[in-house]
Amino acid sequence: MANPDLPTAELPVLFRAGELAGLIGGACKGFLDAPIRSVVADSRAAKLDSMFVALKGERTDGHLYIKQAIENGARVVMAEFSRRDMALDAIHASNMGEKICLILVDSTMKGIQQAACEYRRRNSLLRIGVTGSSGKTTTKECIAAILSACYPPESVAMSPGNLNSDIGLALALFDLRPQHTIGVFEMGINRKGEMDELASMYEPDIAVITNIGTAHIGMFGSRDEIAKEKGKIFSHFDGHQKALLWEDDQYRQFLASLVRGTVHYYGLKSTEGIEKIENLGLKGWRIGWKQQTIEFGFPGQHNLLNACAALSIANMLELDPAQASRGLSSVKPLFGRSEIREGRITVLQDCYNANPDSIAAAIEFFSALPSDNRKILVLGSMLELGEESERAHENVGLMAGNSGAEAIFLFGQEMAAAEAALKGRSFKGMLMLTDSMNELIEAVSGFVQPGDLLLVKGSRGMALERLTKALEEKGFLSPSGKASGGSHAS
Repeated sequence: MANPDLPTAELPVLFRAGELAGLIGGACKGFLDAPIRSVVADSRAAKLDSMFVALKGERTDGHLYIKQAIENGARVVMAEFSRRDMALDAIHASNMGEKICLILVDSTMKGIQQAACEYRRRNSLLRIGVTGSSGKTTTKECIAAILSACYPPESVAMSPGNLNSDIGLALALFDLRPQHTIGVFEMGINRKGEMDELASMYEPDIAVITNIGTAHIGMFGSRDEIAKEKGKIFSHFDGHQKALLWEDDQYRQFLASLVRGTVHYYGLKSTEGIEKIENLGLKGWRIGWKQQTIEFGFPGQHNLLNACAALSIANMLELDPAQASRGLSSVKPLFGRSEIREGRITVLQDCYNANPDSIAAAIEFFSALPSDNRKILVLGSMLELGEESERAHENVGLMAGNSGAEAIFLFGQEMAAAEAALKGRSFKGMLMLTDSMNELIEAVSGFVQPGDLLLVKGSRGMALERLTKALEEKGFLSPSGKASGGSHAS
């Protein structure tokens, strides 16, 4: 996680091994004065003076990779008491024992989180946290762009990409440096109790909830439970903090009731200073705000809400409108989030993630786009929906059937329910269901013709960017691929 461009010797020492063990209640064995300059949970990312945290996952156990981490430069290892002998054997096998410090804890997950919290507390900065069922990453990117335009860029910290989980947030916090005075970090959850951990680590001064939807509903059981879990982002408020909620969220009153502090709202009605909105279709939006003109290149109503959230943060911090507008206009897309790919055809690639709310927003936006040419939907399965999966995919089929698309390609076994819904409504266009990427590529590339407009949307696990890449290789898309966007519904 540390800056890979800096030589290891130039990276600051975050902790000494013995010092950290004392802070988190761990037991130490070995070289207590070993410096920790970076923290990694992947042995392949270890370098000189890294601390390798041996996490236990569903598919593997980090304790199996301790020797590899040491060979790559790690000088401190955090392991669990239950794996003590395994860790000691790995250290002995590395022939580096006298230079290594082993920190033993009951749980390495809790250990890395405690360490991240202790390190974060050493850095005094205004902390903005962003959560929600969809739109977290793009909203964070928009806020960060505004902050970087209004403050010295080197003073702004942000979580990279969507590094937002119990492990990801911890790793991101170790990148904080003394020059950082303000930060915006994403806080995503996919299990009960996770927000408690994230809020304890980060303790946001301003907490943004983009919306309460159905992402990961299979892990929580209901939207009510999702709202309760997301609302725990306020659990460390003591009356001095601020919350920012979407003005039209069904759970806004419930969420507001959880806040010990000030509640603000964002949206077209609530975001102060919005004077004019012009829909530019695939080119995004032109926003008039506080006598400034913002060219916001993210298409769709859902992305406009991301801009509103970021502008509301600018209002809350009383930032200069001209600088904030320049920042928001400068936002660039992240991979797979409402990217516009052009060539002989046009592809709206929104394949980083999908849930019932985000896919509905994408289809609604796609349906409203004016086009003299054919519209084609390529929809991949939505994952982690549990018992709601069949009904959710059936609803996708109904929405797709009313979208005006001339062809609908469905990818993934879960999409069988969508196919059944489309057949039940006697969809007259081209309809295909497959779980083979090769079949999908051949079918789509054989069907499209110049001028077609495609929406490619699916969960990350479906990896639908493979289709876009194939269309590029077949000459339908230009290699550079113009990109614009991000997604409140990603």
